[in-house]
Amino acid sequence: MASDLKVRVTLLDTLDEHAMVVPATTRIAEVKLTALARAGIKRPASEYVVKYKGAELYEGSRTLADAGVVPDGALIVLLRRRIPVR
Repeated sequence: MASDLKVRVTLLDTLDEHAMVVPATTRIAEVKLTALARAGIKRPASEYVVKYKGAELYEGSRTLADAGVVPDGALIVLLRRRIPVR
């Protein structure tokens, strides 16, 4: 049985941080979807990426444990493509 993992997920769109306690076997994509839903973001999840320690986490069927996320790890969810500033 996988142990629970507390992670902090920051959404760059809103700068909101969401604390989550999930099993280490939780898929990265599921964490992203949950964070976007909590923030009320309506864009498709496919437009966002998840980063950990500055590197993009490839989702697919990968779990937090697969990606080496540790307890109290900080994840960032941000748009895949930057929006130009005028």
